[in-house]
Amino acid sequence: MAETQYFSAEGLERIKNELTELISVQRSAISQQIAEARDKGDLSENAEYDAAKEAQGLLELKISKLQTIVQNARIIDESKIDDSKALLLSTVTLRNVTNKKEMSYTLVPEKEADIRNGKISVSSPIAQGILGKSVGDIAEISVPAGIMKFEIVKIERL
Repeated sequence: MAETQYFSAEGLERIKNELTELISVQRSAISQQIAEARDKGDLSENAEYDAAKEAQGLLELKISKLQTIVQNARIIDESKIDDSKALLLSTVTLRNVTNKKEMSYTLVPEKEADIRNGKISVSSPIAQGILGKSVGDIAEISVPAGIMKFEIVKIERL
């Protein structure tokens, strides 16, 4: 049995859109490639046919995985999340205790992580260090260079 994964409504919608794209557009495109390669003659020595069949197999595997994710997905009810603590879907502003530099991260499920947009996975070391903390708390986060200390400055909801 597949494990339940939690998503924001936006994150689950993105996965559903990707699944729709794969099924409705890419599946038919690969079928077309296979048909064109088949029309070129002897299939035993047809590299285009082999490549198209392999691409079809990979696409079907990806579709299957996304369908499983969608079937077992649960949307997080943000109204039931404590606003005073750093939890899933919190945007947390941190201040490095050493150099006083501030940064903000939004804690998201693993499949929605996007560091360029400030979204980090709740299973990342930084998120693990700040989960459950409140404003004013000091989080000690283990990094390759040692332990870094961050003060939690602000916690907001998306």
